[in-house]
Amino acid sequence: MSEVYATRRSRLRDHFTAAGTAAALVTRPANVRYLAGAAPQGSALLLGRREDLLVCVGPPDDRVCDGRPDENLLLRVLPPNGVGVGAGADTAVAAADLAVAQDADSLAVEEHHLTVRRHRAIGSVAPGLRLADLGAAVEQLRVVKDEEEISCLRIGAEIADQALGELLESILVGRTERHLALELERRLVDHGADGPAFPTSVATGPNSGRRGHRPTDRRVEEGDFLSVCLGATYRGYRCEIGRTFVIGTSPADWQVELYDLVFAAQRAGREALAPGAVCRDVDRAARQVLDSAGYAEGLSPLTGHGVGLEIDEDPQLAPAAMGKLDACVPVTVEPGVHLPGRGGVRIDDTLVVRPEADGGPELLTITTKELLAL
Repeated sequence: MSEVYATRRSRLRDHFTAAGTAAALVTRPANVRYLAGAAPQGSALLLGRREDLLVCVGPPDDRVCDGRPDENLLLRVLPPNGVGVGAGADTAVAAADLAVAQDADSLAVEEHHLTVRRHRAIGSVAPGLRLADLGAAVEQLRVVKDEEEISCLRIGAEIADQALGELLESILVGRTERHLALELERRLVDHGADGPAFPTSVATGPNSGRRGHRPTDRRVEEGDFLSVCLGATYRGYRCEIGRTFVIGTSPADWQVELYDLVFAAQRAGREALAPGAVCRDVDRAARQVLDSAGYAEGLSPLTGHGVGLEIDEDPQLAPAAMGKLDACVPVTVEPGVHLPGRGGVRIDDTLVVRPEADGGPELLTITTKELLAL
């Protein structure tokens, strides 16, 4: 992996040097991890004129599951009280001081991540540095994944599928949304996940189909729609899966009709995924199925999004989204409909964009999408 990290840093260096900046400071945690490997919380990465430094408070953790920083990176561990470090124990400020020590006259920083106070502190400790905005350069590098990253997502998806499959084999009636969500998160860890990729959503009855629903103490009842959305984090990479089921009895006609509609929308979105596809066209493919059936109002603002070291990354599959999809970009496709007072349906998969010659989109989350009565 050291060569991979070095290549990523080299690509970023090409970006900021072309913009006329001598050094760069990366502080957003997911970006630090992408360029340097697993690092202690609060670490900052300096791409300096002469050498690259990972600045952290305290030594890296030895836990194998968390990984280690790139062994080819120089570490600068700050004492917790800042003794002997003019910048104190703020890793970003200390890194800016180190950039000056390497004779940098300019420094690109992630303005979208730094607080105003921290930005001012950097300017104060290094008044001779011209500060520039690095922008979302690292996030843009992260969009296309290599096969090792996709492998981590694939394993995370397998773990999420296992956890969901086991829950479906248990007795659900009478249990609360909150209890089921906690059980799913425990099962994720039991099967090898670092933890949940995001707070697990379990929604029953009139709550079902709501995007981002927070579990309540409502109990599962016969005839309910049950919608579940969960994800696993594996070696820092996060995937997502969402399914909807009917509890206890054969589904009512309106439930079958609504489910079939959302399933058709989700399939249309999945089939639109291809290298070169316009992001908003993928959204439109799924959205127009629901629009034509009269559900234009109340639809989610997006059909899907990228996943990786964060659960919500670029690209966005939304009506106003700009840009096109590339191969090896993992995205979700997650349309849904919620009917106030009745409930609704969400179906959510994580897929990797692949060319038709390679079989088309690779489906990572494989739990059945058949409308099951549990």
